[in-house]
Amino acid sequence: MALSKDDIQACASRLHQAEKTRVQIRQLSQDFPGISIADAYAIQKAWVDVKIAEGRVVKGHKIGLTSKAMQSALNIDEPDSGVLLDDMFFADGGSIPTERFIATRVEAELAFVMSKRLSGPDCTMFDVLNATEFVVPALEILDTRIERVDIRTKATRKIFDTIADNAANAGIVLGGRPIRPLDADLRWIGSLCFKNGQLVETGLAAGVLNHPATAVAWLANKIAPLGLALEPGQVVLAGSFIRPIETRKGDTIQADYGAYGSVSCYFA
Repeated sequence: MALSKDDIQACASRLHQAEKTRVQIRQLSQDFPGISIADAYAIQKAWVDVKIAEGRVVKGHKIGLTSKAMQSALNIDEPDSGVLLDDMFFADGGSIPTERFIATRVEAELAFVMSKRLSGPDCTMFDVLNATEFVVPALEILDTRIERVDIRTKATRKIFDTIADNAANAGIVLGGRPIRPLDADLRWIGSLCFKNGQLVETGLAAGVLNHPATAVAWLANKIAPLGLALEPGQVVLAGSFIRPIETRKGDTIQADYGAYGSVSCYFA
């Protein structure tokens, strides 16, 4: 790791302040050119620890950058992950408080609700399916506490910035019809995504590493060396299979999953 413990804590504090004030900070990769993936996850953990100290509760995890196109764009060869906290969950069809966020975007995903503890290493897709109670349609609300483009250098943010920023996670909406994991071929579950009634994105869950359960297995294996596992009752967002939809105050987003129902939210 290139960053000191003091650097890591300072970065976490800056992210926390950015979220509270809705003022983005400069890319950490600009301030610390030698930052590593391990540094970025250490900053993420330090920031989550600050939130837990303030009373937040861990409710699950999110997985991002699961498409090969996004990985190639960022010059990485694996997904990233973040932590879901209790104040990130919003009701299906409910209002999202726009004033709480900076620059929201929305993605359509499948969420896995765990019934058994799932731990790596060597966790497989089949272990995931056996440990899952339900799979449910979901919307993920993304936000960025870090500038997407650096004002001085015009450089775009790097994977280190995204990971430190809790993998850009800000909220989650669960809806539609819960599915038993073996009652459908999850790869072929698709979504029509509408913004203010206009169809803007479509996709299939196979876009997530060919099977969304593969992404959940990746996460279980990734966090195992830290002594962590996916716990019963936790929600795991497996990764988006559409491009992010930019949103602002007054927008309504609806994802139609066909036979598996729909999920929506309104940015108030």
